[in-house]
Amino acid sequence: MFSRDRWQEIFETIRKNKLRTFLSGFTVALGIFIFVMLFGLGNGLKNSFAEFFMDESTNALFLYPGKTTKAYKGFKKDRRIEFDNSDLADIKLNFPFYLEDITPRISRSAQVKYKNESDNYSTRGVSPAHRETENTVMMSGRFLNHRDLKEQSKVVVIGRLVAQDLFKNENPLGKFLDIGSVMFRVVGVFQDSGGDREERIIYLPYTTRQRIEKNNDKLDQIIVTFPPRVGHVGSLAFEKKLRLFLKKKKSIDPTDSGGIFINNAADNFKRNQQFANVLQIIVTFVGLGTLIAGIIGISNIMVFVVKERRKELGIRKALGATPRSVIQLILQESIFITLISGYAGMILGIILLKNIGVTLEDFFIKTPYIDNITAFWATFILVVFGAIAGYIPAKRAARIKPIIALRDE
Repeated sequence: MFSRDRWQEIFETIRKNKLRTFLSGFTVALGIFIFVMLFGLGNGLKNSFAEFFMDESTNALFLYPGKTTKAYKGFKKDRRIEFDNSDLADIKLNFPFYLEDITPRISRSAQVKYKNESDNYSTRGVSPAHRETENTVMMSGRFLNHRDLKEQSKVVVIGRLVAQDLFKNENPLGKFLDIGSVMFRVVGVFQDSGGDREERIIYLPYTTRQRIEKNNDKLDQIIVTFPPRVGHVGSLAFEKKLRLFLKKKKSIDPTDSGGIFINNAADNFKRNQQFANVLQIIVTFVGLGTLIAGIIGISNIMVFVVKERRKELGIRKALGATPRSVIQLILQESIFITLISGYAGMILGIILLKNIGVTLEDFFIKTPYIDNITAFWATFILVVFGAIAGYIPAKRAARIKPIIALRDE
C-alpha cells in the first residue's frame, strides 16, 4: 500500500492518462457536490419554515369575524359578524381547561408625528398578553400592562424602526407622539423577529382605541393561546369547540363555512413541518441518486480502464507480478482518485453553500447547510463504493492468463 515504486507507477499512469483520470475524478466530485448542495438546500427549506413561525406563538388560535353564507334564525345571509368585549369574557368563562391567555386586536393605520418627522404606521390595540403571542422582545422600557387597560391610558410601545425613523438618535422613552391628532406617551421600544414590517407597528391599549372610537366595544380579531399540555390534537378539539360556541352565540348556522374563521397556528406549524420533512426526504433521495449515478459512472470507467490496460497487466504478470499485486495496483489507483475527487467535491459544495446562503432567501431558502459529519460519511461511502468499483474489474483482470492478455485485440 505504501510502496514508493507503486505510487510512482500510479502517478505515471495518471500523468499519461490525464483525460481518463479527469473524467473519473469529475464523475465522483460531481456526485458528492450535487449531494451536498441538495442536502444543504433541503435544510435551508426547513430553516425557512421554522423561522416563518418564530414571529408568532405556535400554541395559538387566531379568530377572525367574517360574513355568513347562509340565512339562519331570521337573519339573512351575507350578515357581517363582529367581535366585542363580551366575547373575551365568554371565552375565558367557558374554556378554562384550554385557555392559557387571550388578547384582542384592533388594527388601524394612522399618521404619526414627532416634531418635524412624520409617517404612516400601523397601530394595534392589544392587551398585555399580546407580547407573548407575538414573541415581542423589549429593547427598552416596558410593554403594556393591565393598569393601562383599566385606565385607558394614552401610552404606546413602538417598534425599533418607528423609533429609528421618528426619533433618530433621541431616546424615545417618555416622549410624546401625535397619533391621529391624539397625543400618546412612549413607554417602550420593542424588536420583532418578524422583520421590518413588524418593527414598524405601534401598540396601544385596546381599551384606549375603543375609547377614541366613541367608546365602542368592537374588536377586529381575537387571539387565544393554550398551554403545551393541550398539544396538537387538543388544539384541533379546542378549535372545533370554539367555532361551534361562537357560531351559537352569534346565531350562525353550524354548517355555515363563513361567519367565523379560525387559524390554528399549531396545526399550520405541524403541516408545514411535515411538508418540509417530505421535501427534505425527496431532496435526500435525489441526492442519493446522484451518489449512485456517481458510483455507476466510476464503475463503468474502471471497467474501461482495466480493459484498456489489459495488455500492460499481461506484461506485468509475464514478468512475475502476482494476481494480488495487480489487484492492489488498480485498487490503490481507484481509491486515490476517488478519495481526492470526492473530498474536493465535498469541500467545494460546503464552501458554495456558505457563500450563496444570503442570495437564496428570496427563494424561501434560509441558511442552507450540511453538517460536516453527514458530508464526510456520504463522501466516505462514495470512496468505498469507488474502491469496490475498482476491485471487481481488477480481480477479473488478475485472473487472465498472460498469453491471452498479450494477444492483439
